Amino acid sequence: MEENSKPICKLIGTDGNVFSIIGKVSSCLKRAGMEEKAKEFTERALSSHSYDDVLNLCNEYVDIE
Repeated sequence: MEENSKPICKLIGTDGNVFSIIGKVSSCLKRAGMEEKAKEFTERALSSHSYDDVLNLCNEYVDIE
């Protein structure tokens, strides 16, 4: 995987609960061998101030499908 590439994460059909989304994105990152990015994403997502902030953050780390 290239340095700047993002894994594809299928979120369509996922429970809309913010914690489900965080878990799904974190799992996608881990499966792509990006454990540190998964940890960083989770920490940033859990300290976000809104649902929209978390969704925007998801776009920084993964390509949403």
